[in-house]
Amino acid sequence: MATSFTYWDDCVDLKDLEAMWEIPEVRTEWLKAGEVRGHKVHLSRDPDGQPYLTQTEMRALADIVIGRHFKSKIDPSMICAIAELESDRQLLVTRSDKDPTEPTLGLMQLSRKTVEWLKRKPVVLVRPPRSDAPEPSSKKSTDVVVASDDVYWDSRASPKDMADMWNHREVRRYWKKSNEKKGKARFKQDENMSPYLSPVELKAVADIVLSKHFLTKKIKSTVLCAIAEVVSKRFVNGFGDHPGIMGIDYSTAYWIYLELGYRAYKLETVDDLKCPFVSMYFAAAYVAWLSEYEGQERTIDFVAQAYFVGPKKVKPQDNKTPLWLNFVEALDKYEQLKRNHDSCSIM
Repeated sequence: MATSFTYWDDCVDLKDLEAMWEIPEVRTEWLKAGEVRGHKVHLSRDPDGQPYLTQTEMRALADIVIGRHFKSKIDPSMICAIAELESDRQLLVTRSDKDPTEPTLGLMQLSRKTVEWLKRKPVVLVRPPRSDAPEPSSKKSTDVVVASDDVYWDSRASPKDMADMWNHREVRRYWKKSNEKKGKARFKQDENMSPYLSPVELKAVADIVLSKHFLTKKIKSTVLCAIAEVVSKRFVNGFGDHPGIMGIDYSTAYWIYLELGYRAYKLETVDDLKCPFVSMYFAAAYVAWLSEYEGQERTIDFVAQAYFVGPKKVKPQDNKTPLWLNFVEALDKYEQLKRNHDSCSIM
């Protein structure tokens, strides 16, 4: 028999229902709809009779779950956006367009396989992402281990990625000038001993990631580098609340990993994003998604602004904001760097 819900009481327990009543916006909405506290609360239904959550209910649900189980920097708006895109906030929708053998179910469109995986990988649930985590994770991510001293590249990149770095012409030349040795290539550090990438190293990471994983996508390494300049100032651990060189939030990266299928690198905690190649990989995937947002080919203006503020908040007239102007300046710098390297290689 197919599952059918008529009331909120059919699909949540009393504690959760009381938590919903405690949200002022929900309480106001329900009272206006004629609901009575202590009685069963009707679920909203679309014209086809399918139960769905209102935007107010969806936001409250995300706030409650995150506040109760994930005291972190997870943005409830991202959870709401995923539900909007995946299920239109319908509770019982089932889809098989991604994989006919593994349908996705419900509000957040998770497959049974994914749910079972999450049960087996409780670290994702019990160690929610923290953008201000003081200690690196001991978890592996594509054979990457975050070291405690932040000195060497090899502590933040797999042997394969390090081999690609040494094979990159500009990086090899740059590291030889600073007397770096294989297995002991050091990060640059500022006066506070915070590790950061040089423009040459950043450009190389972007080049390598794009050539290995995004050959069919129209993404320029200079665009990724310019984004990094704006959001992280090239700091390995990120800047402010934004982790890693690309400043991509864990919730966004994990959505890309789980729902879009970009899994060349494992993503278990926010510390994984503090590895340059991991951060660049998920940022490139996000840029690729933004470039075709809502099925339309998007301009660089849209993509850059959407990366900074989210695709739903982009305003065409906002191309004079400090973020955008900093991006344009950084992009020009990396385009010039590329031209200089190209001319040197020709000569």
